[in-house]
Amino acid sequence: MATVKEQSFEQLEMKREVYHLIINGKRVNSENGETFTTYNPATGEAIATVAKASKEDAEKAVLAARNAFDFGKWRHFPVNKRSRVLNKIASIMRARFNELVELEILDSGKSLSAAQGQVMQAIEDFEFYAGAIVGHRGVVNNVPGAFHNYTEKEPVGVCAQIIPWNYPLMMAAWKVAPAIAVGCSVVVKPATLTPLTAILLGEICIEAGVPEGVVNIIPGAGSEVGNYLVEHEKVDKVAFTGSTPIGKNIMERASKTLKRVTLELGGKSPNIVFNDADVDAAVDGSLFGIFYNTGQSCEARSRLYVHEDIYDEFIEKFTLKTKKLVLGNPLNKETHVGAIISRDQLEVIDGYVKSAIEDGATIVTGGKEAKLDGLENGHWYEPTIITNVNHDMKAVREEIFGPVVVVMKFSDEKEVIKLANDSEFGLGSAIWTKDHGRATRVANQIQAGIVMVNCPFSAFPGTPFGGYKQSGFGRELCIETLDLYTETKSIISYYGSRPLNPFGV
Repeated sequence: MATVKEQSFEQLEMKREVYHLIINGKRVNSENGETFTTYNPATGEAIATVAKASKEDAEKAVLAARNAFDFGKWRHFPVNKRSRVLNKIASIMRARFNELVELEILDSGKSLSAAQGQVMQAIEDFEFYAGAIVGHRGVVNNVPGAFHNYTEKEPVGVCAQIIPWNYPLMMAAWKVAPAIAVGCSVVVKPATLTPLTAILLGEICIEAGVPEGVVNIIPGAGSEVGNYLVEHEKVDKVAFTGSTPIGKNIMERASKTLKRVTLELGGKSPNIVFNDADVDAAVDGSLFGIFYNTGQSCEARSRLYVHEDIYDEFIEKFTLKTKKLVLGNPLNKETHVGAIISRDQLEVIDGYVKSAIEDGATIVTGGKEAKLDGLENGHWYEPTIITNVNHDMKAVREEIFGPVVVVMKFSDEKEVIKLANDSEFGLGSAIWTKDHGRATRVANQIQAGIVMVNCPFSAFPGTPFGGYKQSGFGRELCIETLDLYTETKSIISYYGSRPLNPFGV
């Protein structure tokens, strides 16, 4: 693979045949020369060759980030200067919006509308933190006597950030933006299935004026590169989005050096439709809640509880609209549901559906792999509705991570709250009702980090995103996220006129 060290970051198009690691402000080959190929999930066609990071590359990236943090200028930049750089990153992304969207679609197979929304939010994340950091400072405390006590916020240090494949650019932005806003350095490990836009984000950061070593991007195997970063003694914090089992493993590995850890993990989010809900609105919102991003979302509302009084009406309308969803070329505006990320993931999804059938459940619609003309080599699964289920079934208790929803009926508020909370997960949840009192009452009892009331949307810059229980801990996308990337230092200063003599000797 040809070296490109001598080329500026403005010289290469975003969409290209070869992508390199970003270490210490430069595009570089992997130390051992290894590469991997990334494929379009919608067609099965190869997109690009990508440098594959090894432990040696991870070591170089950590040392670059460490050196940039300990001896570089970024953390000492005035806040307004860091803010301007973050806004510059957003400006470059806006200027190249269509290119980023196209590459995100090619790399992940998601629909055009989904990619457009996610790239836009990634841009808005940098704009949000460019503003949030200006007001993020310590406080002055009132201490009795002649003492002045104040706190300062200092960047925590070098951060390893491990990005999932379902939201490649948006999740990278969720992590990179707050970290560099406060002055940290980062080593980002994108998923090997979808590394391209994260690599581009690193390039854009450098083009915008982020100093060398502050943002490093090293796609590679999680079992090798990810674990190496998590255990590295010179890494101060780990932020991970992904499955709960891997999150537990990361937490255990990070404990050896007492790193800070932020985990955004799995979900099996309940979606509750009461008998006084606007049925049509609930149908439309529930449709989006499970089939958006092809169901490959941690907060997908995959457990649907419908009151028995409106169950038949709801299921009829919900099924009719599900059958109208368009699968097809993700670049087409008419497409609602994109491709499954890989053949392996498709088989996982199908395995859960088959287990539900074996347990006695009923497939109302879908339930099998979709075959699309002209896209036969892609990975497609029909939007699937499963009824006649109970909480003992694997398909009800475990995260499927695909376009599959299980539907149950309930009779009263107390019952459905118990059912909704009967899960090891606690990320998202949704409530559909015209009764404001009921909405507030139920929202206060749901064990989840996010509650959507008469609304299918779960994430906007400024709104905390994170979970309860085994869905992880820490909140992203909000001002509070800045605290996850900072240390709070308390400084007590005595200004009295007489020297202190506590022992009186």
